[in-house]
Amino acid sequence: MRCLDLVTVLLAAASVQAVGQTSSTRQSPCARCHQAQTLHQAQTPMGRALLPAGENPLFKANPKLAVRKGSFTYTVETHGDNTTYTVSDGSRSVSVPIRWTFGLRMQTWIIEQNGNYYESMVSYYPSINGLETTLGDEKLTPLTLQEALGRALSQTETRQCFSCHSSNAVSHGQLTLNSMQPGVTCEHCHSGTSAHLLDAVQGNFDSAPPSLKKLSSEKISNFCGQCHRSWATVVRTGTHGVANVRFQPYRLANSKCFDGADGRISCIACHDPHNDLVQDASSYDAKCTACHQVKTAGQKNLEASSAKSCPVATAKCTGCHMPKVGINSAAGPLIFTDHTIRRALPGEAYPN
Repeated sequence: MRCLDLVTVLLAAASVQAVGQTSSTRQSPCARCHQAQTLHQAQTPMGRALLPAGENPLFKANPKLAVRKGSFTYTVETHGDNTTYTVSDGSRSVSVPIRWTFGLRMQTWIIEQNGNYYESMVSYYPSINGLETTLGDEKLTPLTLQEALGRALSQTETRQCFSCHSSNAVSHGQLTLNSMQPGVTCEHCHSGTSAHLLDAVQGNFDSAPPSLKKLSSEKISNFCGQCHRSWATVVRTGTHGVANVRFQPYRLANSKCFDGADGRISCIACHDPHNDLVQDASSYDAKCTACHQVKTAGQKNLEASSAKSCPVATAKCTGCHMPKVGINSAAGPLIFTDHTIRRALPGEAYPN
């Protein structure tokens, strides 16, 4: 059998195998060679950054969610695999099917009506197990049902939403939802994996995408910042105050110890994007002591190239130097780890 025919057969077999599988259980074709990287990736918050309505466990566990905001009542109701987002003013209502969920824990919905896209005015917050105003929309006061439906998105915003939360949703600057894959897949970060897969079937492995591990910390920050907001993006948009604690590349770049050429302080030095986020503070100690060596008894001098050692503690470094910051919202405080590494003092003002 010719190589091209073999490729066609393999791709067809993969399509047949995928029938009936959800996006969270479908195995990546990259798994044959990259098992460690693909084993858990599909189940991570990145891998499930966008969920089709029928695959959202929230809707199965909560078939009806409702909240009243001002003059309007919002209801998210599920029947089988179909979920509807309804806004009512008491006498009239507007209902739109929910096709896409953005976010795995805190969830917002992008809804479509008459060819226009809207960010839902309310979102789901795990802290209250219910609906509340979408983060960033607190100052909006809708006066009509159409305004209450959600914040209208520009074409650019819509592309950005789908581009960051899914894969292959944008082609040549245009939204192409017919080719979209839910969540962040291998192809999302490793551009060219599809072509590499075809080459690999034919025994050619020279087209492997460049390793991101070889990028400098500055380039990694900008790479991750395409979705998580780079330093330049936050400065350009003027996002001040605790709201920018969500933008980790920006916050990290503000750290006194950030060095754009030192790989020990890049995003992927601490976080493996192929696995779920590690919550245990002590697990990051080794990352800190890679630069800040721990002074042991009888040791007078550390290597000249190392950073100062902490005189207070030798464990759970992030608990003091990367404090938790709460964003107050109608749903209560949303807690984020501040990635601006510093000597954080009690009562100090939030550093922009």
